[in-house]
Amino acid sequence: MDLVLQYSDEYVFDAAYAYLLPKPGQLSSAANATVAGETLATASLLARDNIYRQCLSLWAIAVAGGLIVYFIFCSLSYFFLYDRRLEHHPRFLKNQVRQEIMSSLLAGPTIGVLTVPWFLGEVRGKSVLYENIDDYGWGYFVFSAVWFLVCTDFLIYWIHRLEHHPSIYKYIHKPHHKWIVPTPYAALAFHPLDGYAQSLPYHVFVFVFPMHRLLYLGMFAFVQFWTIFIHDGDMISGGWAEKFINSPAHHTLHHIYFTCNYGQYFTWADKTFDSHREPVPELDPLIASLKNMQAKGLIDEAGNPIPQKKKTQ
Repeated sequence: MDLVLQYSDEYVFDAAYAYLLPKPGQLSSAANATVAGETLATASLLARDNIYRQCLSLWAIAVAGGLIVYFIFCSLSYFFLYDRRLEHHPRFLKNQVRQEIMSSLLAGPTIGVLTVPWFLGEVRGKSVLYENIDDYGWGYFVFSAVWFLVCTDFLIYWIHRLEHHPSIYKYIHKPHHKWIVPTPYAALAFHPLDGYAQSLPYHVFVFVFPMHRLLYLGMFAFVQFWTIFIHDGDMISGGWAEKFINSPAHHTLHHIYFTCNYGQYFTWADKTFDSHREPVPELDPLIASLKNMQAKGLIDEAGNPIPQKKKTQ
């Protein structure tokens, strides 16, 4: 996150802070900061290394970056991958997409606040992120990426499973299970404490295990994409990888049946701790969607669309 903050300071925040909080006697326009012999980096009351500025900047980066990724990639998944026929499922809520988006927008800022201390620790050198690959070598570089996935997957499995305990579920995790037949927009539609709890392993990892800072940024981005991917509603792919990978099919079953497939990336923890439910064609929620569409006269028995009469004014 220190690299992200560095470039954000250079291209955005230096000018913003110089304009909003100029030094005493400094012109209040960032464009005129150099007139008084200052650069934008030193023209504000809050220097780059000021802890309050760093907290505010990191929060803005986390929230803005998260929402940009959310809207771009959730929309791409929804409009190009998601099977819109699932919206006719009997348990698909009225205005569900709008509700998922609103839930995400409400949760994002609070999750950002809770996450800032971890990002601040990275920026202030408290983590074990490193910069030079030669410090640990290419072998460890590759191993750390695999270990990141395995370690965080195991921890998230137990956090997720714990959140399904009756004494916790209704307070924290139930809002996410409101979406029984989710769309990609449900990827971030959490209670803030739920979203934060399931993100903790990613942050803690780099305070325990050394990891190259660019690799960590890449893995952190991958996490966001994967979370969207497993909510795309693609129930059955039939691929051999589903024996090992926690696919959208597995996560679809988790939303429908609640007490199975808690894993994030892999199926091994679910299989080891007896919570695995294999995706099979007869469990596909699309079956109920198609029956409902037939009952409404939207498709025929072969699944072909039936032309609908236009409503007259």
